[in-house]
Amino acid sequence: MDALSGLLDGPRARGAFLLRMVMEPPRSVRIEDRAPICLMSTTRGEAWVVPDSGPPVLARPGDIVVARGPDPYTVAHAPDAEPSARIGPGGVCTTLRGEPLAQSMELGVRTWGNAADGSATMLVGTYLMEGEISGRLLDALPPLLVLTAEEWNCPVMPLLDEEISRDEPGQSVVLDRLLDLLLIAVLRAWFNRPGAHAPAWYRAMGDPVVGPALRLLQNEPAHPWTVAALAARCGVSRAGLARRFGELVGEPPMAYLTGWRLALAADLLRESDATVEAIARQVGYGGAFALSAAFKRVRGVSPQEHRTNCRNSKGIPATAATGGRVEP
Repeated sequence: MDALSGLLDGPRARGAFLLRMVMEPPRSVRIEDRAPICLMSTTRGEAWVVPDSGPPVLARPGDIVVARGPDPYTVAHAPDAEPSARIGPGGVCTTLRGEPLAQSMELGVRTWGNAADGSATMLVGTYLMEGEISGRLLDALPPLLVLTAEEWNCPVMPLLDEEISRDEPGQSVVLDRLLDLLLIAVLRAWFNRPGAHAPAWYRAMGDPVVGPALRLLQNEPAHPWTVAALAARCGVSRAGLARRFGELVGEPPMAYLTGWRLALAADLLRESDATVEAIARQVGYGGAFALSAAFKRVRGVSPQEHRTNCRNSKGIPATAATGGRVEP
């Protein structure tokens, strides 16, 4: 398992918010959904993405913009355009006064805007729930990431453009997987571009000593690892592995393993009904007591409190009831 696969394997898109936005100037939509990450790609015309802090970004056909939440931003025909609509949590769309807009601006399945033949079209894919494992990934990204059509070329985009307005059985799952593929393609291009400041864990995956150690920890978290055992599997000395790991990753191997195990446990607590005991053994702890002690020490809450908090905050995404269309 490589760095991106490891981080994206757990918290994948589940009922993501996807739509095609078709607009004719004047147009300006305020995004305040607090989503952890949103991908936007212009397929026709141009659009400005304007963060509250930082310079506005012009998105032309083939460009892709990734906004890292929860900070709000505006998508408009001009950088100084005043917003006329707001998209809140779960993709709920209203006027700035809170009046529902979904029905009046619906143009078809997962298609929304102010003109069916508008001069600008943008595909939008939003991850609604923040996954615990992706915390390392999100922390490595700027608030607004931009790849121009000259910097990347992804075959997933035309397929997503074709699939986004279909209303077939299982279509939401198809779109979730396409969004995951698109995100991985974007991040790979972003981290591999010339002059990129890729995070330490990403660079370390290519190291002949630390790379194999990271893959072993990610692929076999339940193994009773010690630094000595890890070094033996990698064919290096214990001292050499510990020194090199700390230099490249920024923390000792066992500290990295603890964080990885707790992140896996957090995802399992949120997404499954398995007992704390079963989850503890799955991620490498001797039992529920050991996992609970580590979880509370690092995260400040018990595993059961974490599960309860996640379920209380989930709610029902707007897309669950509308097949991806904006819901008032």
